Amino acid sequence: QAQLVESGGRLVEAGGSLRLSCAASGRTFSLYAMAWFRQAPGKEREFVAAISWSGGTTYYADSVKGRFTISRDNAKNTVYLQMNSLKPEDTAVYYCAANPRISLSDEYRYWGQGTQVVVSS
Repeated sequence: QAQLVESGGRLVEAGGSLRLSCAASGRTFSLYAMAWFRQAPGKEREFVAAISWSGGTTYYADSVKGRFTISRDNAKNTVYLQMNSLKPEDTAVYYCAANPRISLSDEYRYWGQGTQVVVSS
């Protein structure tokens, strides 16, 4: 049973930092591309960042480029999202996803349950 479990979301002030983690189990996720998506209240889910299985290729949404960094530790089956200079518009539920192929769309095969990030102004 493939499982992705996100953690690290919480309330933070604007300008602050957070690191989200996503622990994967049940598959050889070291061979999977991993991504972060987010969904704000009343909005559609949107792409945030993605990383290839090797970590050699990364993609970012324009809205987070330069502020967020995606990384992975295949030995720990964990992917991270370091979020700096947070803004109130970053408030959302953040989802981890895994797929055999890296993509910027939400075609990912496996999804976590999400972790809530709230950025206060």
